[in-house]
Amino acid sequence: MLHRAAVLLIALLPAMSWAQTSSSLAPRVRVETSQGAFVLELDTVRAPLSAENFLRYVRDGYYDGTVFHRVIANFVVQGGGYDAGLAERKAHAAIANESGNGLSNRRGSVGLARDESPHSGSSQFYINLMDNSALDPLPSRWGYAVFGRVVEGMEVVDRIAHTVTETVPGFGADVPVDRPVIQRAWVIEPGPATAPAEAPAAEAKSPE
Repeated sequence: MLHRAAVLLIALLPAMSWAQTSSSLAPRVRVETSQGAFVLELDTVRAPLSAENFLRYVRDGYYDGTVFHRVIANFVVQGGGYDAGLAERKAHAAIANESGNGLSNRRGSVGLARDESPHSGSSQFYINLMDNSALDPLPSRWGYAVFGRVVEGMEVVDRIAHTVTETVPGFGADVPVDRPVIQRAWVIEPGPATAPAEAPAAEAKSPE
């Protein structure tokens, strides 16, 4: 009887190991902001570089105290690079563009912000407020890499999206007057995902 139990335990070990590994493929990050909290689920299979890059900043506490410095209704909210005084935080080196990974810039998805250079994304990220397929790659150009999605608290993101903005030299006209602050971001246990709400496509713009 003891022998049979031992055999059963050994037989279960590969399955247990696989379950632990598979759950780590979709880590979740809780983001507490001055407007409320939301949860991101990252896709480490289709966007391994971008997801791990984001997780590195989260684990370092880099995002704590940064703000959403760019808010465009019906397009995106963007943050992860500046503090409340709009002082830029020093980021790690930029990573390779993963926009060809099959993930689309749909409402609720999170992507890596960059400038005109395709491989210039580092700490800044954006959340799509509606379907922004114009940010996806084409055979003739690079797109903006999606690496996860909002699975809880999209209403908080929408609340941030309705923040009143102003023009700030060097930043443009989309800077919130009362800048939503990321108070804390940390990795939490993975769990069942829920799809974000659908929305119509928006006109072409770029998070940069």
